[in-house]
Amino acid sequence: MTEPRWLDETQQQAWRALIAIVFRGFPQFDRTLKEHDLLVVHYSVLVALSEAPDHTMRLSELAEQANVSQSRLTHRLRVLVDRGDVELVTAPGDGRGKNATLTAAGLERVEVLAPLHVEDVLQVIFDPLDEAETQALASALTKIATPLCGSERFLKPKDA
Repeated sequence: MTEPRWLDETQQQAWRALIAIVFRGFPQFDRTLKEHDLLVVHYSVLVALSEAPDHTMRLSELAEQANVSQSRLTHRLRVLVDRGDVELVTAPGDGRGKNATLTAAGLERVEVLAPLHVEDVLQVIFDPLDEAETQALASALTKIATPLCGSERFLKPKDA
């Protein structure tokens, strides 16, 4: 029988800090968005659509970009469709596939919420860091996220 692996002191420190960020920092993002009747997952869907050509994506691609399962996406889309932020249509040339399109109301919602969300992200994650620490964090998180997502979409920043 092989001995179990254990975290060394640095790994333990990093892991506990990450848990603190997830459990204490991320709820701040939800608090801000809840004031606008959204959750972070809804906002992630709206942002992904706002960045897509013609503000439209196939649902499978949208799930990938929003970092959610297809079933969770379907459930969360109901809220966005009911509010008029997103429209669902049959994908052209494929009677089985569906596309989601961000509506003008949805784009307006993203434009209102983006500065609030970014301010939260800056305060919670980046304000305590200097440039070198931010670069190191980006590099480390990219190495972790890339295999989790099964793609290399984190390796290159999107053109601004």
